[in-house]
Amino acid sequence: MDVIDQEILHLLTQNSRLTNKEIGQKIHLTGQAVGNRILKLQESGIIERFSINIRYSQTQFIRVFLNTTNYTAFEQAVNAFAEVAALYKVSGQACYQITAHFTNEQLSAFIDVISAWARYSVETVISDKTNPRFRT
Repeated sequence: MDVIDQEILHLLTQNSRLTNKEIGQKIHLTGQAVGNRILKLQESGIIERFSINIRYSQTQFIRVFLNTTNYTAFEQAVNAFAEVAALYKVSGQACYQITAHFTNEQLSAFIDVISAWARYSVETVISDKTNPRFRT
């Protein structure tokens, strides 16, 4: 990945709806050249998908400490909740890290479910201090 690829990625993270031609005009390449580079970035796995960012009213980070070795059942139960944005198996003190967007009522129901498998800690975002200039 070279400097031009990095510029393309930066522009796409700022606005994934830019056309290849618009990106090319900003970095002095043809739209076709930009398209070829984006395709190579996808094929190499650097670009996994194109998505949008949704501003949720609530975000939680949930650390999970399993009491069981039934990982598959736990993962299936967690993934059944549409509010779960990410489920990571992690090393360290916790077994899993979950990023979710539950309302208070939904969070209570979720906690009831995962309590069958694990202890947990929940951190709820009260304010996003990310510099909007760097937000992807």
